[in-house]
Amino acid sequence: MRLLGLNSNTNYKAEILAGLTVAMTMIPESLSFAILAGLSPLTGLYAAFLMGLVTAVLGGRPGMVSGGAGATVVVLIALAAAHGVEYLFATVVLAGILQLLVGFLKLGKFVRLIPQPVMFGFLNGLAVIIFMAQVAQFKTPEGWLTGTALYTMAGLTLLTILIVIGFPKITRAVPASLVAILVVFGVVFFLGIDTRKVADIASVSGSLPSFHLPAVPFTLDTLKTIFPYALIMAGVGLIESLLTLNMVDEITGTKGASNKEAVAQGTANIVNGFFGGMGGCAMVAQTLVNLNAGARTKLSSLIGALAILAVILIGAPFIEQIPMAALVGVMMMVAIGTFQWVSLRIITKFPRTDIVVGILVALITVVLHNLALAVLVGVVISALAFAWDNAKRIRARKYTDDNGVKYYEIYGPLFFASCTAFLEKFDVTNDPDEVVIDFRESRVVDMSAIDALNKITGRYAKLNKKIHLRHLSADCKRLLQNAGDTIEVNVLEDPTYNVMQER
Repeated sequence: MRLLGLNSNTNYKAEILAGLTVAMTMIPESLSFAILAGLSPLTGLYAAFLMGLVTAVLGGRPGMVSGGAGATVVVLIALAAAHGVEYLFATVVLAGILQLLVGFLKLGKFVRLIPQPVMFGFLNGLAVIIFMAQVAQFKTPEGWLTGTALYTMAGLTLLTILIVIGFPKITRAVPASLVAILVVFGVVFFLGIDTRKVADIASVSGSLPSFHLPAVPFTLDTLKTIFPYALIMAGVGLIESLLTLNMVDEITGTKGASNKEAVAQGTANIVNGFFGGMGGCAMVAQTLVNLNAGARTKLSSLIGALAILAVILIGAPFIEQIPMAALVGVMMMVAIGTFQWVSLRIITKFPRTDIVVGILVALITVVLHNLALAVLVGVVISALAFAWDNAKRIRARKYTDDNGVKYYEIYGPLFFASCTAFLEKFDVTNDPDEVVIDFRESRVVDMSAIDALNKITGRYAKLNKKIHLRHLSADCKRLLQNAGDTIEVNVLEDPTYNVMQER
């Protein structure tokens, strides 16, 4: 019970219905991405089942849904085409091992370093991708739908959207998405409407996944081939999963465990590689469907995974008859819900750099479908902008006391970006024979700062002037000692704070 986050307040009806709805929306997406990667459709369904099952049991975020996500599969398309599916399975196993290491080393917390503009850009870009993927369902290998086929598909999609919007005004006891799917299925079935169904994508019938070792040579050459793909897949999967975890935290007002989730994602991918799944990560769209349906525990994710297994084993004939228009309508509403409309309302209040970061992250996500690259670029630009802004904040208050001692009271952080401005504050040639540099209101952050202190003390030493460094913390003094004997200083006082916080 506790493993799944269940308690006396759990709404079991909402959890079960949410799980069934999630399964309905996950099946066509898993099939589509498997086919896109040139894999068997069952490879995608196995991934949806295995990822959902393992992360439901081991994951650190109740309410979050994992499956065979396109973000990770896209990374492996070139590998599968060049070397075959067995190399793909080996890569998924290695990616899982890398994700396990991230969890065990407790590196998942670094997702906190992702700024809000990057989150906005990531989610907005993802919303566009989800929406455009649904628009693509109006297309066949021969081209766009026309005539009656187009009008039928559009009409059923619109009906689905209207039900998703309107049904919650009647009751929230049953997920609107599930009601929409069932209603549209009934309309098509009883009226005999000719429209595209899940069966038109691929068959979803199969057997239980079976264990097998990836049939690849266990050599250094194989490792060289799969490691770059595994590294990218692990990075993309963790970034999307931990960003999704943060999103769920904000929606539910609770706190997930990022390192525990990294371990769960890694374990799930290892199991995928050994049981014929294409691997995956957390899925933003399905997670939103799950949350909107009222799910708040891991039970819904477990139900969703078991529902997919039931479809594979016995429910394929029914699932294959679900109109694609119903699933398209549900996912379009998910895309609309994923888009951060608030970012448009408050965009004029953002700093200019944050606006650029948000737009750039969204564009990279949409154009390249590379979520890891988009987030990395956003974080780097944000970090550089932050460093530049703080570099301009360093200043010095100067005065000379009655004894002729010159004081420099430093304000602001001293780090790599502010070192040049720091050194320009001093008038070494015209200063008196005794100088005090006070760091009470400053922070000596890194080795570039230590090097700056080395340079300034060296300049005074050449002129035989005595210099004191005041209010340096214990950790800062250790850095000075590690720098060697090049800095001859007289530390006058010990501060009551730590300049560099130890973790």
